[in-house]
Amino acid sequence: MRQIIKKTASLIITLFIVSLLAFLAFQIIPGDPTTKILGTSASPEKVAALRTQLGLDRPVWERYIDWLVSFLKGDFGTSYNYMRPVRSLLADKLPVTVLLTVMSFAITAAAAIPLGIVLGSIRNALADHLTMILDQIIMAVPPFFFGIIACYLFGIVLKWFLPGGYVPLSASIPGCLSYLLLPALSLALPRIAMTVRMLRGSIRHELTQNYVLTAQSRGMPLRAILIRHVMRNAMIPVVTFLAVSAAEIMTGTIIIEQVFTIPGIGRLLVSSIGNRDFPVVQAIVVILAAWIMIVNFIADLLNHWMDPRMRSE
Repeated sequence: MRQIIKKTASLIITLFIVSLLAFLAFQIIPGDPTTKILGTSASPEKVAALRTQLGLDRPVWERYIDWLVSFLKGDFGTSYNYMRPVRSLLADKLPVTVLLTVMSFAITAAAAIPLGIVLGSIRNALADHLTMILDQIIMAVPPFFFGIIACYLFGIVLKWFLPGGYVPLSASIPGCLSYLLLPALSLALPRIAMTVRMLRGSIRHELTQNYVLTAQSRGMPLRAILIRHVMRNAMIPVVTFLAVSAAEIMTGTIIIEQVFTIPGIGRLLVSSIGNRDFPVVQAIVVILAAWIMIVNFIADLLNHWMDPRMRSE
């Protein structure tokens, strides 16, 4: 219980620091949102009036406190570019990003766990060598490059889909899922390679432990040993890694949404940075940071729950 309290307190403090840095960062970088809204030819009077309307003429600390209090109440401010509440913008964009993240995570788990179990259970020098080479290649290639290749091969050459022709979930659920399949796979491939390698190594390590040798000496089949004993211990680091991957996949959607022109929070973030739309950028940065830290917090709890050695400590 003490560990949970300490980690919760650390989570809250870290989120506060991230929110402060996210707010202050956009007070330092060059560029004035009023110029972006009114244009460079606007009169000083109009610029001053708009700065007053947006609250930009107030002290930084005062604006931060007001923003933080409003953020905690669920009010993320108003977009400078869209003149809409940031909350409504995120409500439009976030479901797409969440769906893409869930699909990518599901592909990662569904592909990596069976492959890792099979490769960890068999002993074949050629298969091990080929697997290591393939793993290294896939892990070295960033997801956005897989996305570019997928767009070119399946979109331009084979014409299986129209690049940029995103189908909204409200228009067609099958159409939306089919369009998100390639982006989700592009995000999942490096995570699959990493998870397979980790699970394979974890199973191989467990198979050398004394409890396995003891079970074999008693005549227990290897398959039964794997199911009853090895998999539980081997899956401890893998489950934690998969939980952390869920956070990394969501952050990876920022780039992959640019490649496939998916209208999620990644595209909204990039466009808002270019437009100096600070309320939108600040909200997305804090939400992504919160997502990463909460997922890591859950991963730690899973690790403590699954590993008896950590529970005893």
